[in-house]
Amino acid sequence: MDTDVVIVGGGLSGLALADEFHRTGVDFQLVEARDRFGGRIHTARVDGAAFDLGPAWFWQGQPRMAAATKRFGLTVFEQYSTGDIVAEDQNGNVQRGAGFASMAGSLRIAGGMTALVDAFAETVPADRLHLGQAVFAISQTDNGVIVTTDKLSISANRVILALPPRVAQTMTFDPALSADQSRAMGNIPTWMAGHAKYVAIYDKAYWRDAGLSGDAQSRRGPMVEVHDASPQSGGPYAAFGFVGFDADTRAAHRDEMTKMAADQLERLFGATPRQLILQDWAQEPHTATPADFTSAGHPAYGRPRALANIWDGRVIFGSSEMGQSFGGYLEGALEAAQDVGNLLRHG
Repeated sequence: MDTDVVIVGGGLSGLALADEFHRTGVDFQLVEARDRFGGRIHTARVDGAAFDLGPAWFWQGQPRMAAATKRFGLTVFEQYSTGDIVAEDQNGNVQRGAGFASMAGSLRIAGGMTALVDAFAETVPADRLHLGQAVFAISQTDNGVIVTTDKLSISANRVILALPPRVAQTMTFDPALSADQSRAMGNIPTWMAGHAKYVAIYDKAYWRDAGLSGDAQSRRGPMVEVHDASPQSGGPYAAFGFVGFDADTRAAHRDEMTKMAADQLERLFGATPRQLILQDWAQEPHTATPADFTSAGHPAYGRPRALANIWDGRVIFGSSEMGQSFGGYLEGALEAAQDVGNLLRHG
């Protein structure tokens, strides 16, 4: 198979590039290792309602996300934040009115963030998109590159790696990348890759009925931060929480941790969920590497100089971590895609 550009990764940045290339007449093929598109964007569906297992928010002042939701006619609504926040101390004692809803003003998409992923994917001819195609080797040729999966070998002028740089390190490059290039890839933390998230499903939004916003902070855990995750209207309803235990502890004590999470929600909101869904991104090999199991704060993202001109521009990184202004966020994925498009247009 021959093409001009191979996009490796069918997350938001890769699909945004595919959309642009299709609109501008660039010949391309996109390969995605998973059996679904979206990458770190993933949505669970329960009784017709959508619940984000990955990123759930974007914000005012993020123009690319605003333009994309408008273009596709997606319904945007504000994070529910009416009512008291609760705080739990290390002994499990819960106090109301302990602060303000920290994510008030954050924006969500009706149908979950996967609605945006699906909208981008639907703009692209199906024969350009290949699921279940994990790339294991990229080789330089006299005229470009060869990208190899278990089932495909694609010759192209360029390859765009729209996936976390640390995940790209698991591929074989021929010729091998320089020490500086490999070091730069390994030094870029994958945003949220070491995190885990519970989504708790309820038949009623018990916290709202009790005058609570659904926001909670906990020093006991296993969830350290909780927010309302219900649909814009109707049920089932939900709360979600970020897990504070490290990746190794989560893997070793998953069942025990889930029981603890249900007990914690009972303490916080006075009701046990009918279902708990755990998304542990550290256990996703197409997202996380062991280097991502611990993280602190929001890294300073952007394209390192060492990754700016690999194989005379034949290999280009284009994941959200390349976003200079919004790296790591959904807006950063669209920013990175825009930057790659500009680079290919203007050299």
